[in-house]
Amino acid sequence: MTTHAPHAAQSVTLPASLDEAVAALTAMPAAVPVAGGTDLMAAVNKGRLRPAGLVGLGRINEIRGWQYQDGHALLGAGLTHSRMGRPDFAALIPALAAAARAAGPPQIRNAGTLGGNIVTAAPTGDTLPVLAALEADLVIAGPGGTIREVPVSHLLAGRELLGPAELVGFVRVPLLHAPQVFLKATGRTGPGRATASVAVVLDPARRGVRCAVGAIAPMPLRPLEAERWIGSLIDWDGERGLAPEALAAFGEYVAAACIPDQEGEEQPPPAVLHLRRVVAALARRALGRALS
Repeated sequence: MTTHAPHAAQSVTLPASLDEAVAALTAMPAAVPVAGGTDLMAAVNKGRLRPAGLVGLGRINEIRGWQYQDGHALLGAGLTHSRMGRPDFAALIPALAAAARAAGPPQIRNAGTLGGNIVTAAPTGDTLPVLAALEADLVIAGPGGTIREVPVSHLLAGRELLGPAELVGFVRVPLLHAPQVFLKATGRTGPGRATASVAVVLDPARRGVRCAVGAIAPMPLRPLEAERWIGSLIDWDGERGLAPEALAAFGEYVAAACIPDQEGEEQPPPAVLHLRRVVAALARRALGRALS
C-alpha cells in the first residue's frame, strides 16, 4: 500500500487469521482494518483520514472463499468483486454476482471486497441492495473469540454494526434457488457509481417478492407494501407471468414508496421526478426479467 499523504499510518500489521486481526485491533484500538482499500486509501490520499495504524486483511485465507452451510452460502468478507463475478459464483447467487460485475472498472473489482462494501456502507455500494433483498446476516468476530450475527436489515435502520475490535468475517446468504436480478443506472456509460439501483429476488417457498432500492438514500430501502402487493398477483403454481400493466404499476409503486412527496410540496423538482422515473424503470425491468 502506498500513499502520497503525509503522516498517514504509523504501522501496518498483516495478520494471517481472523483471530490475529481482532487481536491486533484490540492491542491498537486506533488502527483501521483495510482489505482492498478502494475507499480507505482514497480517503487517506485526500486527507480525510489519518489512521494511527493499519491492519491488513489480505493474507487471511479463511475469509477469501465461501462454503455451503445448512441451505445457506457462507461468504468470506474478503471475497473480491472479481471473484464474485465469475460464472461459478453467479450460478450460486446471480444478483450478487451481477452487482459485483457492475462495481466499477477492473482495478476496482480486483481489489474491492464484499466486507469492505458492507462496512464502508456508501449509499452507492452495489452489493448492499442485493444483500438487503436476500435478507442476509453478517457474522461478526470480536475479542476473546466471540462470534455474533447481525441481520443485514440493521443496515437499513442505520444502526452501528461494529463494536471495538470487531470485524465482519462472513456473510450468511440464504440459497433460494430462484430467479434474482440486479440492475443499476449510472450517470455515464460503462461501469460507474450508481445514481439508482434495484435488486429483485423471488422467494417461491414463501410466495413472495423481495425488492431493495440502492443509491437514492443513505441505506438501501425496502418497499414492503409494494412487495406484498405484487406477490399477491403472481400465480406461483403456474407460469408466474404478469401483464405489462402490472409490471409498470409495480415500478411506480416502488418509486413512490422510496421517493415520496415532501409535505407541503405542490410539485416535486425535476430532478426528483427524473429519479422516480429511473427507479420505476429499474424495478419494472428487474421484476420482468426475474419472472421471465
